[in-house]
Amino acid sequence: MPKIKSHSGTKKRFKISGAGKFTHAKANKSHILNKKTRKRKRTLRQKAVADKTNFVAIRKLLPYA
Repeated sequence: MPKIKSHSGTKKRFKISGAGKFTHAKANKSHILNKKTRKRKRTLRQKAVADKTNFVAIRKLLPYA
């Protein structure tokens, strides 16, 4: 059997945590930051955990994670 290719876009967006969960950066932090409050921008810096309903899909896209 040949190796399965990992999905390039998923590879860039998700990292696997020590507990085996998939983490990702939050959206809305790239531009138009003037109108967003300090508190909101500070919260957007933190990592988020992917929803467990998507874990199976992400696992398929990243077979060797």
